[in-house]
Amino acid sequence: MSSQSKHYSDTRIMKPRWTAVYSSMRHLLRDESGQDLIEYALVAALVGLSAIISLHGLSNKIGNAFNSIGSGLTNAI
Repeated sequence: MSSQSKHYSDTRIMKPRWTAVYSSMRHLLRDESGQDLIEYALVAALVGLSAIISLHGLSNKIGNAFNSIGSGLTNAI
């Protein structure tokens, strides 16, 4: 078998594979069944991020309150 005929046979084999890949990619891009799940995941991520940010600010206030209580008890002794 010459190199030209081998190359031709390889491209005939590869063409159906590429069309299958292309077809499946088109199907995945048009499929909207997971869209709701992604939206819920984004909302959950935003809620979690806002909780972390708010708790970080709250932790400083709680830490300051305990420090002032500790200082008041130390001074009272």
